[in-house]
Amino acid sequence: MTNIDHVALTLSPTSITSITGGVGGDESNLSRKSLRRSWNQLPRCQRNLIIMALTAFIFTALLFLPGDQLINLKDIRLKPAAAPFHIRRESTLQNPHHHPSIEKENELPGDISAAVASPMTDESRLIKTKPAEDKLDGGVAYADANFAENVAKLPETVAVGNVNGIIDILNNVEQPIEQNLENTISDTSNLRSELEEAIRQPFKLSQVSIESHLESMDTQLAKAQHFHGATNERQSAVVAAFKHSWAGYKKYAWGHDNLKPVSQTAHEWFGLGLSIVDSLDTMYIMGLEDEFNEARDWVKNSLHFHTNRDVNLFEVTIRVLGGLLSAYHLSGDKMFLVKATELGNRLLPSFLSPSGIPYSDVNLGERSAHSPKWSPDSSTSEVTTIQLEFRDLSRSTNVPIYERVVNVVNEKIHALDKSHGLVPIFINANTGTFRNYATISLGARGDSYYEYLLKQWLQTGRKDNDNLILDYMQAIDGVLTQLMRRTPREHWVYIGELINGHDFKPKMDHLTCYLPGTLLLGHQNGMPDSHLLLAKDLLDTCYQTYLRQPTQLAAEISYFALNDKEENDIYVKSNDAHNLLRPEFIESLYYFYALTGNRSYQDMGWNIFQAFEKHSKVAAGYTSLGNVKNTLNTRMRDLMESFWLSETLKYFYLLFSDNRKEIDLDKWVFNSEGHPLPVYHQ
Repeated sequence: MTNIDHVALTLSPTSITSITGGVGGDESNLSRKSLRRSWNQLPRCQRNLIIMALTAFIFTALLFLPGDQLINLKDIRLKPAAAPFHIRRESTLQNPHHHPSIEKENELPGDISAAVASPMTDESRLIKTKPAEDKLDGGVAYADANFAENVAKLPETVAVGNVNGIIDILNNVEQPIEQNLENTISDTSNLRSELEEAIRQPFKLSQVSIESHLESMDTQLAKAQHFHGATNERQSAVVAAFKHSWAGYKKYAWGHDNLKPVSQTAHEWFGLGLSIVDSLDTMYIMGLEDEFNEARDWVKNSLHFHTNRDVNLFEVTIRVLGGLLSAYHLSGDKMFLVKATELGNRLLPSFLSPSGIPYSDVNLGERSAHSPKWSPDSSTSEVTTIQLEFRDLSRSTNVPIYERVVNVVNEKIHALDKSHGLVPIFINANTGTFRNYATISLGARGDSYYEYLLKQWLQTGRKDNDNLILDYMQAIDGVLTQLMRRTPREHWVYIGELINGHDFKPKMDHLTCYLPGTLLLGHQNGMPDSHLLLAKDLLDTCYQTYLRQPTQLAAEISYFALNDKEENDIYVKSNDAHNLLRPEFIESLYYFYALTGNRSYQDMGWNIFQAFEKHSKVAAGYTSLGNVKNTLNTRMRDLMESFWLSETLKYFYLLFSDNRKEIDLDKWVFNSEGHPLPVYHQ
């Protein structure tokens, strides 16, 4: 814009004559000189205002021109990450080795083959000491590890150059249009205005009631799935455990969040009937029709979200939103989707942060959100473990706002600097940055970030959001090189933590035992053999955390020897000896059985189920324990968390099924609370 006032309307007499010719040109020349004198006599500020007005007019006119006059899709050569989504997607297809926002050196050449994990038939591996020759020095990864930059390109599902097919997919009214997250200012403003509108009217979609909106798309709604109930003694035993738990909850805590089975009272957390909503799909899968219908009626008549009370975005999303969506998809009952949509609208205030990273706490009644009271930061796993549910809500309602806000989170997390693909466990919702020197862990506050990278990729049909799978692969490379260790004598593989981001600590939460199943699921979908090796070794270690306790139940946290001077390779500190009825290891056993067919994993699970029956079962349900190290003094903690009903018993039931595809993992993906959601192939 420098000296722009000296550029306008300056034409030489020769030029004017050549244009107009003859006498007419002279008259025109005089007229133009007069205009020029008048222009120069204007104050500079007025001339600048006129030029700015003309410039604004021209840009406005360009914006309203039809898109095909501005961009030729066949010839576009924009940088993919900067292009609008439909152009970026076409460019990716024309160059399948390129993935948006990833530098060239991180591209994935070659092909990923669909590899099914081979069964582990050597049952002696379950307890035996590891051979010394398998020992790795420090954190050195497996010798045959295939790092992200060396692994094949993602599978191509659309022919290269088939632009029309992609445009048809993107224009399909049954799927929300994914938005490019490097939006212009106007697009960002539009997203915020849509957010505010949804928050303002939580009972509406597209300016009509939720019910009316869903009526208009009736043919696209879910159809009921069919299950046959227990088919063997082990499954029947799990059903009996569920019915015992449910009877105690119904008698002593009906409508409240959790049961306290020892004192036979209720425990309240969010006031949302967590145990009911969390259990819906478990009852449906088990064929408990009477209990399911009873719970359905409570949801319809008594589940309300207008209470003036703070709740945790992550917990309510995975338990309540996920539970409602799963119940909808399995039963085909539209009522569950209506409830889920209202809840989704009431959770949206969390995304009105300055950075787009959601606040952790939201008041469903007031529809306001804020950071946790104990810290300005949110847990990284919490803000990255809501995407499956919000995306499914968009796909189920054909309303893109829910998917758009969580895609913003994905893109922002992807853009942040990481340590070998690993993330700190705290992130600030105001600044959108990780906390400096925070711990790096695959346990509490970090675990499900890695889980949802893979599962989101599977949910979207393994072809969109390529950054998700690239980030996942780079993260597992980081696990192999930075966090994986073996114990000095028995060579058990475990995943430690990096305190302050760099100091290794040989501590592993039971939460981390989700990882073997996730790794195997990834290997089933084309991840390298190093993932399979780590999955098998880590599963064995997790099983040891059960077998080595007198109760045969794992502690919340286990520690591992760093050198030969320590007495035990695996040990538990007194303050960490509690067991909360957690599901993570049972979840991994289920994946190993479902994907390999090896029934030895069923036997491992049966041993653990019997330990729960022996030590956790009480008159009114099942209780968490304070001490797994002493069978005579387990110190019952008097709480039955809703995930016992939602996850632990569900995974036991599926693990013991005669049909390992009772839930087809090619068609369904489990959220972090054990709720199955459908895979979308577009």
